[in-house]
Amino acid sequence: MSNPFEATEDKFYALANAQGQYSLWPAFAEIPAGWTKLYEAEREACLAYIEEHWTDMRPQPAAPQAAGV
Repeated sequence: MSNPFEATEDKFYALANAQGQYSLWPAFAEIPAGWTKLYEAEREACLAYIEEHWTDMRPQPAAPQAAGV
């Protein structure tokens, strides 16, 4: 079986999570909980999108909780 993350002709998503991390994801697969679809295209275009927008590889801190929660 071939690796679905290497399929050059298939559609992919560029995903992001709350910590500002990005991921390349095959369009046929369900988007994991906690991730949001930002872009859809062929593999190379999604990789270019991620490279352009993910400028800081460090995870962002979680949002502070409201006082009294």
